[in-house]
Amino acid sequence: MALNSILKFFLPKDKIFFQLFENVGETVSIMGARLKDVVHEKDFDKRAILIKEIEDLEHVNDDYTHRIFTELGRNFITPFDREDIHYLATSLDDICDYIYASAKKINFYKVNPDDSGFQKMAELILSSCNEVQKAVAELRDMKNLRKITDAMVLINSIENQADDIFDMSIEKLFETEPDAKEVIKKREIYQIMEIVTDKCEDAANVIESIIIKYA
Repeated sequence: MALNSILKFFLPKDKIFFQLFENVGETVSIMGARLKDVVHEKDFDKRAILIKEIEDLEHVNDDYTHRIFTELGRNFITPFDREDIHYLATSLDDICDYIYASAKKINFYKVNPDDSGFQKMAELILSSCNEVQKAVAELRDMKNLRKITDAMVLINSIENQADDIFDMSIEKLFETEPDAKEVIKKREIYQIMEIVTDKCEDAANVIESIIIKYA
């Protein structure tokens, strides 16, 4: 009985890390969907409501991330390397931060996002966020490695597509936009949106490292 009590003390009381990461994954996916809504909304005030929702979700994710770091300090045994938990939490948080930054800049700069480049980039971001959520959800038991690897391959492909969309959009912007201020503003938004797909790829790389070690 004494040995069982000791083991019970050292083992995590529940799979809190998995639950928190799943919560973060869901938040990432919802934020991706809201960003797509933002670039399809032509009305400034209605966009502001959507952007506020994204801001609130970003704060929710900050809370989840803080809880993950807190649990790292509380738990002697973790489901995988503490360093990997930290890296994954940070990379997922970065995705949320840049989604919010993308949305915020659109209304801050008073840019009309009714543009095929913005909309295509937002679609790619949503697809990548959905794949991140799928991969994160499979970490709980790692029974479906194919689902994880398929998600990581798709995230990588989406990042490459986003690079292409960025290049084509900037080229079109310089060719068709006569207002230099608009060029500067839109170019910055494109850059931030492209970074979102980079951050999704960073998260995928951390997940790949985890499954190599533990699957």
